[in-house]
Amino acid sequence: MKVDKHLFRALVQFWNLAYSCFTFEKVDIVPTVEEYMALLQCVKIQVDRVYSRAVSAPTFLKRLMNITGMREQWVAARIKQKGDNKCISWKNLKDLVLAHPDAKKRVNVFALSIYGLVFFPKALGHVDEAVTDLVN
Repeated sequence: MKVDKHLFRALVQFWNLAYSCFTFEKVDIVPTVEEYMALLQCVKIQVDRVYSRAVSAPTFLKRLMNITGMREQWVAARIKQKGDNKCISWKNLKDLVLAHPDAKKRVNVFALSIYGLVFFPKALGHVDEAVTDLVN
């Protein structure tokens, strides 16, 4: 995925970490899923998948294996439970971004990290399982 550096810098400049929204002067704005899709140019996202999960959806383990290209044992050892949700540590994902031999997988892991840490944060320093639906 090609990232527009100028757009990304502008987004980060106005992101309010305390409230997980964008703040422009005194106005707080929370983009809709459709607006995130347009900003990130993610045409493959199915809007209904964000709100509901299909019964036959792959498990978090399988989705992470697909995104990272890592073996089941590696992924299973790094999945953690945070509250009611499963997640993976940003540190584990960062290590993959820096060292994965497959460039496409590095990009996928980086995109997963951005979605999970910046746009849809849930547990500090971790990427929630729901975010894996956004990355192919």
